Amino acid sequence: MTPPRKDPVYVTQPHLPPLDEFIPYLETIWANKTLTNGGPFHHQLEQALCDYLGVKHLSLFTNGTIALVTALQALRITGEVITTPYSFVATSHSLLWNGIKPVFADVDPVTLNLDPARIEAAITPQTTAIMPVHVYGHPCDVEAIQTIADNYNLKVIYDAAHAFGVQDAGGSILRHGDLSVLSFHATKVFNTFEGGAIICPDAKTKVRIDQLKNFGHVGEVTVVAPGINGKMSEVNAAFGLLQLKYIDQALARRAEIAALYRELLAGIDGIRCLQDAGERVANHAYFPILVEPGYPLSRDALNQKLRDHHIYARRYFFPLISEFPMYRSLASAHRDNLPVASAATQQVLCLPIYPDLRNAQVEAIAALIDIGGAPEARTESQIEAFA
Repeated sequence: MTPPRKDPVYVTQPHLPPLDEFIPYLETIWANKTLTNGGPFHHQLEQALCDYLGVKHLSLFTNGTIALVTALQALRITGEVITTPYSFVATSHSLLWNGIKPVFADVDPVTLNLDPARIEAAITPQTTAIMPVHVYGHPCDVEAIQTIADNYNLKVIYDAAHAFGVQDAGGSILRHGDLSVLSFHATKVFNTFEGGAIICPDAKTKVRIDQLKNFGHVGEVTVVAPGINGKMSEVNAAFGLLQLKYIDQALARRAEIAALYRELLAGIDGIRCLQDAGERVANHAYFPILVEPGYPLSRDALNQKLRDHHIYARRYFFPLISEFPMYRSLASAHRDNLPVASAATQQVLCLPIYPDLRNAQVEAIAALIDIGGAPEARTESQIEAFA
């Protein structure tokens, strides 16, 4: 048996700024002894993110899941919400936490985002909102979704966990819908270790959201809603401020890696790189390929081949949310209702992409995928790039 290599390559790796640059922030926190509850770094990061993202109001959270839960509370959503089965479970879990019934609709075969036609077909008298996901950071068909929402008097909350910095022709993709929710988890293009945010359309909504993330407090002795503890700490906020100094550099490197993958994988029968969805500015949060008929291996066999060389891609998203025990009894969760999503979850494989990934590593990964391309000896030589 070949012993494992010292440096396996994972699907992602957190981008970290120089440690010595973080120390002054910690010294400031130690000096003023403000650790949470909306300290100075918290307020600075909210404003800095508004400026960077091109939005007017933003409320920081301890993580993106609590932000989703609070967004639903803020808009007083009840009944049924139409959402995608092709996402991370936090999307639909946030509905269950609020006593809301998820209704799954199928996805578009090109973008893997919610298909507007399937959204409209799923609307019932109990439907109160739509929760689409900008999957892999590629924008949903926001105009079609908004038209449906307007026609049926529905709210729209975007799970924009993957969409930091993404822009369409009119500006930030986060401006669409009634609310958009970001994640700043360690795996995201912009991270604060753990964290998240809600993009608010106006100051009044931000006040309500800020109250809800602080147990519903209004002043010292008054509680007006059953809120939760969703506040971001000063350490996380300080780290976010430092991360912002390097975000453009990180995004540029991601774009280079994505372009190299596309160049190297072009023309391989049965391998399809997911295309952009019309965004003017992309963030290259993930690099998904679809292993389709015509490729000599199944998706799972290709995944295992990469693992045998200590390259840990991810079948993301697999399985569908609708296949987990707490959802599979729903009528909308049946695979016959979700043919496109069901096919995608058997074909998709996200390849490693992060700023520190080297070109030689990308080339080695592509060589392993291109079964009919480089001779095995050359492939093994390239794999030394990981050592």
